[in-house]
Amino acid sequence: MHVPEGATPKDGPSAGCTMVTALLSLCTGVPVRQDVAMTGEITLTGKVLPVGGIREKSMAAKRAGVTCLVLPEGNRRDVEELPDHLTEGMQFHFASEYADVYEVAFDHAEERRRRAEREEAATAGEGVGGGGAGGSEATVAGWGAHPMEAGERLREEGSLI
Repeated sequence: MHVPEGATPKDGPSAGCTMVTALLSLCTGVPVRQDVAMTGEITLTGKVLPVGGIREKSMAAKRAGVTCLVLPEGNRRDVEELPDHLTEGMQFHFASEYADVYEVAFDHAEERRRRAEREEAATAGEGVGGGGAGGSEATVAGWGAHPMEAGERLREEGSLI
């Protein structure tokens, strides 16, 4: 999925990182941290591009109780220009590629717990075709320890363009 820069003004492009994160969370069953917000246009190759409205987005995040923001590396200067009352109590992380976003957005402890459950279910014979609730999740376990490896596996199998 790609939302090009030429989209309707103020709609779409800056939601790229958020859309990829939501899709990864849905596909893997790993929840996104509750205290994080993000913005950034993403290219088809995973580069995170700068966006506008950082001041307004930071104000909205602070108002909503968000304490961790993931922004494009290209917007670092915008954050440096924010007044102290907007940056106080906030953690800012900067991403140049989607892997940077992933490392901040996902609760890796929860991911490890779910992976252990899937592996245990697979060894107990409840994996693919075994019926039960673990069936669809067990198929993800074969894609590797890191949900981003799922995309690589799908690309190798020809299922992902």
